[in-house]
Amino acid sequence: MTGALTLAEKLWESHVIQRGEDQPDLLYVDLHLVHEATSSQAFDGIRTASRRVRRPDLTLAVEDHNVPTDSLTIRDPVSNMQVGMLRRNCADHGIRLFQHGEPQQGIVHVVGPEIGAVQPGMTVLCGDSHTSTHGAFGALAFGVGTSDVEHVLATQTLEISQFGTMLVEFVGELPAGVGAKDLALAMIAQIGTSGGQGHVIEYRGPAVSALSMEARMTLCNMSVEAGARAGLIAPDEVTMAYLEGREHAPVGSGWQDAVEYWKTLRTDENAVFDRVVTVDVSELAPFVTWGTNPSEAVPLSGVVPDPETMTDPEREAAARRSLDYMGLAPGTPMRDLDIDVVFVGSCTNGRIQDLRAAAEVLRGRRVAAGVQMLVVPGSMAVREQAEAEGLAEVFNGAGAQWRLPGCSMCLGMNSDRLRGNERCASTSNRNYQGRQGPTARTHLVSPAVAAATAVTGRLASPAELT
Repeated sequence: MTGALTLAEKLWESHVIQRGEDQPDLLYVDLHLVHEATSSQAFDGIRTASRRVRRPDLTLAVEDHNVPTDSLTIRDPVSNMQVGMLRRNCADHGIRLFQHGEPQQGIVHVVGPEIGAVQPGMTVLCGDSHTSTHGAFGALAFGVGTSDVEHVLATQTLEISQFGTMLVEFVGELPAGVGAKDLALAMIAQIGTSGGQGHVIEYRGPAVSALSMEARMTLCNMSVEAGARAGLIAPDEVTMAYLEGREHAPVGSGWQDAVEYWKTLRTDENAVFDRVVTVDVSELAPFVTWGTNPSEAVPLSGVVPDPETMTDPEREAAARRSLDYMGLAPGTPMRDLDIDVVFVGSCTNGRIQDLRAAAEVLRGRRVAAGVQMLVVPGSMAVREQAEAEGLAEVFNGAGAQWRLPGCSMCLGMNSDRLRGNERCASTSNRNYQGRQGPTARTHLVSPAVAAATAVTGRLASPAELT
């Protein structure tokens, strides 16, 4: 590939090790992340073929999807079996594993960045769609299926066709009280859940540059909810400051060399994207979902939309199905919706900055009667830091449940599930039917909105509490 290139194209070209006409490219993989929920079949495959993991030193495993957050004892037999298989597979192949309860255990997409294993310019793969999180570092990171996980374990490569490129530029100054989760939901509401299909999204604009690394990870995490394969933000001084001194970060002259290289990871001035989208954030307000996919979202001050006003027949039909499942009537103000459960956590919003935002709202207040609130740190490191800063005391004092790290209520693969038709304000990434329980009703929100909702017992913003 010649001429001006986008950042995504540069990362792709630097990792192609074989290319054939009318054939997928063969990409080298710098880091392979593994967890218990999607890896067992892949390990069985390489065992059946009498293979070994080719680069266990470039493979990192965590226990996150199935582990309980209220105990170090895994009581569910299926979860216990899956976690046990991951432990045996990692022991057999010499893979570093962060086990439930260990000091560095947590959600895979939180732990990898925390220890500096994810760095600009890398290719990062995992059998999990929210691997797009790591694109916040200027890495080409995306989720793959079980057969691809097996291929990476055996060869440290992946056979795949190149993605399209897409630019999402946020223009205008971000208003106070609005954050990365609102940016993501507003974008997805604008372009739809298939708007980025087959593309790598590069995020740019003053609002993006002003985001912390934690917030950038939130934005890139949600890329897959717009149908994209990955999200990207070019590395800058914020990226370098986050990485410096972490366990796997380069040191000495190696650090200086790395920084010089990372500074080159930019889209060329004359590069052409396959698609360009502009999102005006100047009047953006906190967003909340009303339906059963992340694009079915409105400002918190808005109302449940009326399907009859939708000109697209498919969108109208989908909206009717969503309203039926969610038990909502058109025209209902979002702020009138009572909430049973509030969940703060996940690979989207389970980092220390997210917990600080929730704690700031809860400080000196109580969770409303009849509301259950779970606060689940994204890792043991986040948990330890939150306790050192006194955040855990705030959560406990407000009547919230302070938990151990794990994927928790983001998905129904562990004991943290909604019961019946309970309605949940969740800082996670998906509000699909049955995601948090067979008939659970999920509203995606930011950590600050989640905390305000816990206090009022209905969907609310922090501004309403003052």
